[in-house]
Amino acid sequence: MLVLGIEAATPVAAVAVVQGERVLAERMVNNQRTHSVNLLPMIKAVLEDARVAREDLGGIAVSSGPGSFTGLRIGMATAKTLAQVWGLPIVGISTLDALAYPLTGQGGLICPILNARKDEVYAAVYRTVEGKLERLEGPMAVRPEELVRRFEPLELPVTLLGDGVPIYGEFFKKQLGSRVFLAPGSAMWPRGAPVAELGYRLLMAGEGEDPLELLPNYIRLSEAEVKWLQKQKG
Repeated sequence: MLVLGIEAATPVAAVAVVQGERVLAERMVNNQRTHSVNLLPMIKAVLEDARVAREDLGGIAVSSGPGSFTGLRIGMATAKTLAQVWGLPIVGISTLDALAYPLTGQGGLICPILNARKDEVYAAVYRTVEGKLERLEGPMAVRPEELVRRFEPLELPVTLLGDGVPIYGEFFKKQLGSRVFLAPGSAMWPRGAPVAELGYRLLMAGEGEDPLELLPNYIRLSEAEVKWLQKQKG
C-alpha cells in the first residue's frame, strides 16, 4: 500500500510517500514560512519524486497533535480535503509518536517535548520493549519541573528531542545531569516518513477513518477557547 504522510504540527512542514515500510520520497522544510504556503507544493513534488499518481495511493496519514494550533489546523484541513476529494481513508498519528518512532531500539527512555508555551511542554515518555516502541506515559501538557519529578525515580537515561529542546534542554541537563541526552539535529524534528509509516500500519489494520470524522488532539484548550469559557462563566 502507498501512503502519503503529512506533518504540520510544529514549525516544520514535512511530507513523505511510503510503500509499506519503504520510503519512496520525502521533503522537509524549516523555513518559517506558513504551512499553507509550503504544504501543497511539497505534496505535489513528493508524489512526483516518488513517481506516484494520486490514484495509486491507498490512504493518507496526518500528524494529529499535539502541537501548534495553527499548524495542526492547516495540516489536518489539507489532509482531510485531499482524502475526501481523492476518496481515500485517513488516519491521525500522534505528533509525539511520530517523533519517538525513529529512535525505536535505543536504550533508556525516549521523551519528545514540544513547546506548548505558557511555560509548559507537550510530552510523552516511551521505551523500547521487545523491539517495539511502547508509550509509558502521555501525551500530556506539563511544566518541565513536573516532568523532571516524573523522571527522577525511574533512574534511567533519557533522550530528549523536539522543538522544546532548544528552549528547555539545558534545564533538563542541569536537573538530571548525565542521564539526559539530546538527540542530534537530524533526529530532532518531526518528519513525514514516520507519520506515513505509522499510518500504513493503521490502514493495513483497517483503522482508516472517514475524513469528516478525524479530529485533532490538542491536549489542552486554545487561548481563544479559554477566553470564551471565562466569558461564559462571567
